Amino acid sequence: MNWIDFTGKVAIITGAGAGIGRGIAAGFAEAGATVVLLDRDDDATQALDDIIARGGRGIFLRCDVTSDDSVRDAAAQSLAAVGPAAVLVNNAGTMRAGSLDTMSMDDWQAILSLNLTGYFRCAQAFGAQMLAQGAGALVHIASISAHAPQSHSGAYSTSKAAVAMLSRQLAAEWGPRGVRSNVVSPGLIRTAMTRTLYDSPGVEEARRAMVPRRRIGEPQDIANAAVFLASDRADYITGEEIVVDGGFTQTIMGTIPRPGFEGVGP
Repeated sequence: MNWIDFTGKVAIITGAGAGIGRGIAAGFAEAGATVVLLDRDDDATQALDDIIARGGRGIFLRCDVTSDDSVRDAAAQSLAAVGPAAVLVNNAGTMRAGSLDTMSMDDWQAILSLNLTGYFRCAQAFGAQMLAQGAGALVHIASISAHAPQSHSGAYSTSKAAVAMLSRQLAAEWGPRGVRSNVVSPGLIRTAMTRTLYDSPGVEEARRAMVPRRRIGEPQDIANAAVFLASDRADYITGEEIVVDGGFTQTIMGTIPRPGFEGVGP
């Protein structure tokens, strides 16, 4: 017996073309779900090909989560093609470098439109299908930056902190109607977007040394948490957040000089 089984259920994944979204889509497919990969780029077709090659089921729909019409169309097309959504994973996001004293309002709004309003827009469109069924699960990908501000990244931390509150509000309002909402907050994860960071000499070693698990996370690590939270095994969990960072956020006290309390390990 599979511990988690999504056979016969439809899972919607936004930003599914690469990185964490691609890993999450593969994770749900491996658990038996019919996955709907939403992305504004055609990279998602390659992700879908990989899923089908492994025996999974799914479709790709081009979708821009910053557009009301695009999201509504994707929700309607998905419903017609594979049936009502049982799971929505809000993952599509972006980051733009910039200090708050000089960042343009256009850049600020662009980040919020994708990272926050896009989540709400998709929650409404696909959540309506869940509410009609009286069951469903939302999983929102936030970040450890929701709790520890990431400087010189504009509205990124603000948007991710707001995602956590959006999820809690959805949990409170939709819980009585059978729909759960939770958050997964990744730490240091290796993706195509971050790969150039790790190509710089010494960066990977320095980052690994800061993580108690002594490794950089992979998209599969985030997929495992998302699949669990969306599954019936987490039926009594809603309005919560799982931090997937190898223990990185628990190390702050270790950065403070404390003579006599130094570790003796490697």
